[in-house]
Amino acid sequence: MLRWIVSMLFVFVMSPAYAADFRLTSPSIKEQGAITNEQVFSGMGCSGKNVSPELHWDNVPENTKSFAVTVYDPDAPTGSGWWHWVMFNIPARVHTLPPNAGKPDGSPAVESAIQSVTDFGRPGYGGPCPPPGDKPHRYMFTVYALKVEQLPL
Repeated sequence: MLRWIVSMLFVFVMSPAYAADFRLTSPSIKEQGAITNEQVFSGMGCSGKNVSPELHWDNVPENTKSFAVTVYDPDAPTGSGWWHWVMFNIPARVHTLPPNAGKPDGSPAVESAIQSVTDFGRPGYGGPCPPPGDKPHRYMFTVYALKVEQLPL
């Protein structure tokens, strides 16, 4: 099982309009790097710790009033990919999410932030867990700089 974990790729994506300056990084994972067992899902045949990675973003666009973070796997064999994490209403003053900010119980690690339901059927971070023998998957971590303080969702 560890073989497919090492072959997974992470792709960091920023809000397209600001991609030249707005930057997302993580000390937990490297761009195009392999994932550790720390972030792998715990369940569905996977035995990871399901801890969302630490994330940092800088060069925030002017007039940003809040952020949203998503993690998406376009390689999931569903026909439409797989949403692993959705968090929004992150205050503009917050530029870091600590490890395990995506607590699987859905409780917010950041004041006023909301974690939405993912393709796992519940809120919170759900780590990678591709089917055994599947090709390597990409996991796109995206941070969006929003011009509104709160999304009414």
